[in-house]
Amino acid sequence: MRCRLSRHGGSMAKLLDPELDEILEGTSRSFFLSLGKLPSKIRSQVGLLYLLARTSDTIADSEKGSTSDRLALLKQYGGYVQGTEESLPDLSELAAIQRNPAEGRLLEVVESSVACLGRFSDEDQERIRRCLEIIISGQTLDLERFSDADSGNMVSLQDDSELDDYAYRVAGSVGEFWTSVSLGHLFKLGDEDEGRMYELSVRFGKALQMINIMRDIPEDLAMGRCYIPAPALSEIGLTPTDLLDQGNIERFKPLYSRYLDLTASHLEAAIEYIGMLPHSQFRLRGACMLPVLIAYQTLGRLREGNVLDPTERIKISRDEVKQFLKQVALAVPFPGSGSKLLDKARIVGRG
Repeated sequence: MRCRLSRHGGSMAKLLDPELDEILEGTSRSFFLSLGKLPSKIRSQVGLLYLLARTSDTIADSEKGSTSDRLALLKQYGGYVQGTEESLPDLSELAAIQRNPAEGRLLEVVESSVACLGRFSDEDQERIRRCLEIIISGQTLDLERFSDADSGNMVSLQDDSELDDYAYRVAGSVGEFWTSVSLGHLFKLGDEDEGRMYELSVRFGKALQMINIMRDIPEDLAMGRCYIPAPALSEIGLTPTDLLDQGNIERFKPLYSRYLDLTASHLEAAIEYIGMLPHSQFRLRGACMLPVLIAYQTLGRLREGNVLDPTERIKISRDEVKQFLKQVALAVPFPGSGSKLLDKARIVGRG
């Protein structure tokens, strides 16, 4: 299959091709809005990485097939992208059972997605492949770690370093990629500033992943997965299984707040990252600001709600996201306005 750069009309032309653009919008929700704000020179690269990573994530999270089967599919898929496997795995069965039609189509057109790599320079292909390899390593580790987990058998992480490593692999690495492609196409920095920007980019990505982890605790527990380290829970007299009882929220809250504070510290790094972007890069700064605003809004609600209650899932509405988009569009041309918007978001994040 061939990948044709899209030239259709609409809010975001010239991405990958019409079909892949539609799939991207159907699988990425708020990220698609950030993607649309990116400068055209890097938009397609970021969009393709998302599609490739979402493909591997859909394989890993499939409800069908044993862990060993999914690991084999991940290995073959990742190997094909890296050029070490001669063919793609057959994903037709997985595609047929996806609840989200866009994810089903994503698996059906995997050959076309991978073919899009050939549209980019060798440097960009290497950036995409390197990041995807790290992401798949995190997804693989997650599958192996929770291979015996189910609703009747709870498996947890063992320490904060495992949590931090996972957050780096599946999200911090994306921050590195985002920075690499930006420096390759949009602007340059001195060696010292470049090094600092890469450090901050990793924490930026970790912040967004930690928001997901802290929000999705009930959903993960239902599958026997606990990302809160068991020893940390033991220190406050709890076990991973105790988190299934929403009545334990007051006992859990001090530890949970500690992880939310860690997330907030990573978001501070994200704000510093945005501050390092050239003022002239309006689109890039706006695309970075949007997820930070959403993250702080989510963080504030997580602090106030009962995260152990599976019926109380925290979610930012589409209307709220659109409002954030308007605020960002008005703020990015003016450094002072952008800072004020982020300062306001900080306050919201404190709950």
